[in-house]
Amino acid sequence: MDRRLLLYEIHSASFKIVNKCRRTIWPGLLSGANTPQLPTTGFSLRSGKSKTVSIPKYWSGRIWGRTLCGEDSTGKFSCMTADCGSGKVECAGGGAKPPATLAEFTLNGAGGLDFYDVSLVDGYNLPMLVVPRGGTGGGCSATGCLVDLNGACPSALRVARENGRGTVACRSACEAFADPRFCCSEAYSTPDTCGPSIYSLFFKYACPRAYSYAYDDKTSTYTCASADYMIIFCPSPYTSQKLLGARKDGAQLPLVNKTTMYMASQHASSSGLVQMQFIAAIFLFWLLIQPL
Repeated sequence: MDRRLLLYEIHSASFKIVNKCRRTIWPGLLSGANTPQLPTTGFSLRSGKSKTVSIPKYWSGRIWGRTLCGEDSTGKFSCMTADCGSGKVECAGGGAKPPATLAEFTLNGAGGLDFYDVSLVDGYNLPMLVVPRGGTGGGCSATGCLVDLNGACPSALRVARENGRGTVACRSACEAFADPRFCCSEAYSTPDTCGPSIYSLFFKYACPRAYSYAYDDKTSTYTCASADYMIIFCPSPYTSQKLLGARKDGAQLPLVNKTTMYMASQHASSSGLVQMQFIAAIFLFWLLIQPL
């Protein structure tokens, strides 16, 4: 065996990527700066299936799920949400086009800890749960966004199908309005000048542990050491609670605000969806009347 491959196997972490969605998704993987691309940068994952990927121990990068994908008459591959622009199933160094729910990792960082988060800073397209397994240090808490936010997405942020029927993703306020206040840019480029907006608070209220805007570090970054990871798309509340109960997850924030948790919109009754939209509307109204 090639010595480099042997070292890769010895110094690697296992990422098990699981599709609990009712439809096929196409996970994408992108390595960070100064980190070589992985042998696998994108693949198809049918409903109920999983794939385990070996990740170098010093890897940094992100993982996301693409949806509603297919080939056109010329054979070009593309996805309605989180497309990486490669024209193929493999992303080959391309990142997710917002909006996209992102799992972000820096393995073996400061103090030998892995740093990881689930980010909605670039918007949202799928529920996602990240669960460390077998870690020896750090908090090793689960994180993610378990709520299907597409059905309750504020109208100004919605991404609809081409026929206008149904919301397939929820944009960030930065992408929707290109306003420096929402993008934490220009005069708002520091933690002191850029705080949460009414739109980022919508994401944060539903998914307390997920990144909701650029400077949301204190409640959104988690650590573990020498762990493997499970990344679950569309996890059910039952599955999530079972996993966390077995692990005795000790993070201060709840994984999800239970008053807004509901099954994915394709499982929900129309009355349940209307109720969720009503709750979201009331919450946003409450935010709007708060003093600045």
